[in-house]
Amino acid sequence: MSGATATPLTAAAALFDLDGSLIDSEPRSQELWRRLFAAHGIATTPALLASFGGRRSADVIAEHLHRFGPGLTPDALRRDLRRLDEETGLPEARLMRGARTLLNRLRNAGIPTALVTSGGPRYATHHLTRLGVADHFRTLVTADDVTHGKPDPEGYLLACRRLGVDPRQALVFEDSAAGIQAARASGAACIAVGAPSPASAAETVAVVHDLADTPEIRPAAGVAYEGQAEAAPGSD
Repeated sequence: MSGATATPLTAAAALFDLDGSLIDSEPRSQELWRRLFAAHGIATTPALLASFGGRRSADVIAEHLHRFGPGLTPDALRRDLRRLDEETGLPEARLMRGARTLLNRLRNAGIPTALVTSGGPRYATHHLTRLGVADHFRTLVTADDVTHGKPDPEGYLLACRRLGVDPRQALVFEDSAAGIQAARASGAACIAVGAPSPASAAETVAVVHDLADTPEIRPAAGVAYEGQAEAAPGSD
């Protein structure tokens, strides 16, 4: 799909998922999960690892905790996952194609952006800073900010409250089925990144493989951003 020829979209804010939507990190993420399960003698399949996409690590661990045997706690497994993330030989995360171009387009159009990720704050901040795009985002909503992870819409609703934007005027960029469900449940329109299933693609306004090919996005008319936002934790 080409942004030069597609019908322009309007949005009061653009909300980005991180893994698989803004950064290409799925190979790294799946290798991390494979190593965690293998360390405890548990075999995995590509389909199982792919099913973890877009979900909080806490939710994945809770779902599969029974497979790790007695005596292991969710906290212990999350510590193992963080330790494994520091090992060498893991695929490096990088920006999705066209991400920097799209972020610059949104900034020039005056459309505020937020990140809504199933990852933790350290993980999100590390990658955004390392890749040089942290200053594009007015607020970050991470796994620590919500009670219910995707496909629940809580994270997207919180991002919209912080930006002072009606979710029905927001545009979400997502790659996973869980993320697309969360976006649509919040009332936002969604652009799918990559190759979603036909069922997931049917719930979106566009599918792009290169973020630079996103249709033109114009600011929603009559929306005031200043003075409506809910302060993010730690802000003045």
